[in-house]
Amino acid sequence: MNTLCKWAAMVLALVAVPAAAGDAAAGKEKSATCAACHGADGNSPTPDFPKLAGQHEDYLLRALLDYKSGKRGNPIMQAQVANLSRADMADLAAWFASRQGLLTVR
Repeated sequence: MNTLCKWAAMVLALVAVPAAAGDAAAGKEKSATCAACHGADGNSPTPDFPKLAGQHEDYLLRALLDYKSGKRGNPIMQAQVANLSRADMADLAAWFASRQGLLTVR
């Protein structure tokens, strides 16, 4: 049983969260299209689009991968990521994660 638990934990660790390891500088170069909705620095000027700045890099990468695979069903985002490689998505995730997010108090 102990061996089975160790094996299961190892498998989950490998597939649960993708390794981000993107290049933020390269992500900045690729972010022009994203800026139209999410803002140049990832701080969207409108509540209709989420703020990406300061978000966890692994979360952003997982979201982009899920849009591409169809796991997240948003036609606008699915179209945006259709031609992005995994490396492109990792770079974008690194760029937006490196930006300073805005604190919103409600």
